[in-house]
Amino acid sequence: MLNALEVVTTVVVGLMVGVEFSVAFIMNRILDALPEDSGQLGHAHGGRMLGALMPFWYIGSLVLSAIWAIAGWHHHGAGLVVTAAGLLIVSVVMSMLLLVPINNRNKTWTPDNRPADWKQQLHRWGRYHYVRVAVIIAAFTLLVAART
Repeated sequence: MLNALEVVTTVVVGLMVGVEFSVAFIMNRILDALPEDSGQLGHAHGGRMLGALMPFWYIGSLVLSAIWAIAGWHHHGAGLVVTAAGLLIVSVVMSMLLLVPINNRNKTWTPDNRPADWKQQLHRWGRYHYVRVAVIIAAFTLLVAART
């Protein structure tokens, strides 16, 4: 049973890393290359779509990691899993304090109501997102290492 939990947790976190990596290094670049209104509208739509899904994915990944850490406490790699869960906590806190407030504003913007500094706010979100991606990649790496 522990083996199945390890596999499911690793896959769920790995998929989350893939989505967030894609947002950071592919989708944002595509959206930023579109004509101004199209790019901003794309960012807003992406914020609504992923903003609805990602909280469950982040919390779910954290819960799965915590369950793995508890269930496998006396097994090889438990320290790595605990550290990974700690990093996932950091990613959730970062999201709530830094990224979500910007995303909540962004997802309501249209070309008619966006603030003058909308590009700066999106760039700030992007910088925070790069750090968050690094944190969840580290967590994923630790989970993979814990399985070996």
